[in-house]
Amino acid sequence: MTPRPRPNRRRTEYAWLVTGPLALGAVVLSLTLGLTTSPALGEWPLTLLLTVAMVAAALPTINVVVRRQALAATPTEIPLVVALYLLPPLSVVLAYTVAAIVVQIRRKLLPAKFWFNVALAAIATSLATVVYHVLPQPGGVGPGTWAVLTAAVGTHTLVALAAVVAVVSVVQGWQAGREMLRAAPPMLLVVTINLAIGLVIIIALEGTPWAMFLFAGLGIAFALVYGSYAQFFRQHRTVAEMYEFTKGITESGPDGNLIDSLLVRIRSLMQAESATLWLPAQGRHPEVLLTAQEGKPGLLDSTLSPAALRDVAVARQETVAVSSRLGGDPELRDTLESTAVKDVIVVPLRSGKAVIGTLEVTNRLGDTNSFRAADVTVFETVAAHAAVALENSRLVDRLRHDAYHDGLTKLPNRRRILGALTEAVRIRAPGEVVALLLFDVDRLRQVNESLGHAAGDKVLVEVADRLRGCAPSAALVGRAGGDEFLVTMRLESAEAAMELAGHLREQIQDEMVFDALTLDVDTAVGVVVHPEHGSDPATLLQRVDVAASAAKSVPGSVQLYTPALESRALHRLGLAGDLRSALDNGELEIYYQPKVTLRGRRLVGVECLARWEHPTHGTVAPQDFVAVAAHTGQLGRLTEFVLREGLRHSRDWAHGGQSLAVAVNISARTLNDQHFPERVRELLAEYDVPAQLLTLEIEEAGVLDGTDRPIPTLRRLRDLGVRLSVDDFGTGSSSLAHLRRLPVHEVKVDDSFVQGMATDPGDLAIVNAVVTLSQQFGLTVVAEGVESELTLELLQDIGCEIGQGFLFSRPLPYERLEAWFGAQVDPESISNNELPRLRVVP
Repeated sequence: MTPRPRPNRRRTEYAWLVTGPLALGAVVLSLTLGLTTSPALGEWPLTLLLTVAMVAAALPTINVVVRRQALAATPTEIPLVVALYLLPPLSVVLAYTVAAIVVQIRRKLLPAKFWFNVALAAIATSLATVVYHVLPQPGGVGPGTWAVLTAAVGTHTLVALAAVVAVVSVVQGWQAGREMLRAAPPMLLVVTINLAIGLVIIIALEGTPWAMFLFAGLGIAFALVYGSYAQFFRQHRTVAEMYEFTKGITESGPDGNLIDSLLVRIRSLMQAESATLWLPAQGRHPEVLLTAQEGKPGLLDSTLSPAALRDVAVARQETVAVSSRLGGDPELRDTLESTAVKDVIVVPLRSGKAVIGTLEVTNRLGDTNSFRAADVTVFETVAAHAAVALENSRLVDRLRHDAYHDGLTKLPNRRRILGALTEAVRIRAPGEVVALLLFDVDRLRQVNESLGHAAGDKVLVEVADRLRGCAPSAALVGRAGGDEFLVTMRLESAEAAMELAGHLREQIQDEMVFDALTLDVDTAVGVVVHPEHGSDPATLLQRVDVAASAAKSVPGSVQLYTPALESRALHRLGLAGDLRSALDNGELEIYYQPKVTLRGRRLVGVECLARWEHPTHGTVAPQDFVAVAAHTGQLGRLTEFVLREGLRHSRDWAHGGQSLAVAVNISARTLNDQHFPERVRELLAEYDVPAQLLTLEIEEAGVLDGTDRPIPTLRRLRDLGVRLSVDDFGTGSSSLAHLRRLPVHEVKVDDSFVQGMATDPGDLAIVNAVVTLSQQFGLTVVAEGVESELTLELLQDIGCEIGQGFLFSRPLPYERLEAWFGAQVDPESISNNELPRLRVVP
């Protein structure tokens, strides 16, 4: 809470510069009147009666507020005119001054203003009396007397006006004094009316003293009528101000400065020195303490009233009002003693049953004024309107925030990122690039399917927190949707963007612990830069998506966009419809690559590989049409096609005396299909192939994702007798220990390690460790990519059992595989019911 500033009373004390000379002049003139006139004092009963009349006339006040001052218009000129006509000069001064003292005491003014008003009453009345007695007295109550009384009362009014303008100019500046002069004409009109009424009373009294009773009745009637009028005037003004207030906050709207308009209008409506809004911190909204104070432009972040008042209003959930008229809690009144606050109203702002803050007004303008009970009711109505306006404003703000932010991670969403990207492109300096990075979280779908979407949400929130925490302060981090996050900022070059992408990926790549389960989080990152890769945000966003998709094909990679990537993506998009036709018309073909024991070179089986010769595009890479099948929902058909072809040829080989096992690749998505094991059983029965002759190969990322999601499907396949293999082992972040949880039979070492064995001791060590530990787990090890005799010898030395690669054969179509059988397989091995052996054995 912002501390309350100390009140500055120095300028108020400057009022004595005017009060002193006024008091001195009043004393000098009074002494002069007392010494030069006879009699100086009149009869005490009449003097007392007129004094009482002056006090009564000062009570029904019409106040015109000018800045912090209230210019009072009262009918005091009426008894003054009568007193000038009936009383000696010193009695007039004494009666008017005593009446002023009584009225000022009743109004409980501050000392500076109290003594100023007393001194002003004395000097103005003294001068008016001097004028009245200096001018010739025509006698009677004719026009001559009217003129003399008019001159005396005019002198009284002008002296009073000049003194008020002088003190206001000293205390608040010459501009306030000038505004006071502008407000004088209505007051002069009131003085003229009062003067005329006074003259009528004198004329009536000259005719008969009994006229005083008539005027007393008229005075009472006037007081009643004035009270009704004043009440009506206040109500009319309140209704008009309420209308303007409601209209004002409505017109300010969600795009306007609502709080500024709200507080300024409330201060004007309540005729208060200041209006303060306090809203405690809520969610992403910080604490608000703003004050509109009279005479000070803009809003202040402080308030005159102590915080204890707001605390009480919130704790009690009720209005707190402290003033001379309203009374209030004694403790709270004691709290205000040491402040510049003479009265205050604090109303809690409500949203339903909850209190969302407070609204308060302090110091009714004009020291003669104070808040009344009716003001509390009006202010509570105003607070109700204000609460609705603030809630609507926050609702609009919340809707705008939600429109540009992700609800789960609280990061800016795609729309916000595009807006920021547009601005960054616009203000890019020469030599800079605007980088856009897309982080795609791996295997999120598997987490959702195995652990539930709540766990997937936790992964996204954790990735968002890590990315936000390690990104540079100048970068904008957002969520594009799903498992994709965006980062944009201005950098020196595309190389700097790639370096940043790699650094951020390393920072967010770490284990996540969910209860007793630990997940490895990895991302594929696409990178584009403006202006090299696009001139508008939409193009950059589309191309960074292309780069990220390309990065997925190489786990853990960071891919900078190139036009070739987009050509490949467009090529894949065009293949979607053609793939469906190819599957319908049987245009795909199965190639087979032999799997051979490394020591005896016996043929143990073949791996089935789909190939597609497109009539227009020629040979389509397997990774391209497999990706198309996965994205278009045709992966199941493609998998079944390969299974059927492989089992059909396995059956044909068995009928020809060659019992060969077939291996078919399946995706992690296929393992999510609970009907897949039953479909495999049906196909085995349809082609009459023993289950042990079928091996299903699943990529490491599909079975070793840190979850138990694939285990039920794998167990059902194992129970059928199907052999299970982990393909491309070593390319992911899994460990061999994870294999112990899975019902698999075989591990295939990725060819990237096998081909590097002969030249890289690290690759040799990795393959050696995989072979040793797999054999201890009772798993068969297959080495992919065997292309040289040296690699074959090294694999034999470390005990690897089976291999496949170009050293033995490339993938071949069925007809060429039959020819390869004839050329490579020893017929004697077939006739002896052994596994077929290749002719050339080292």
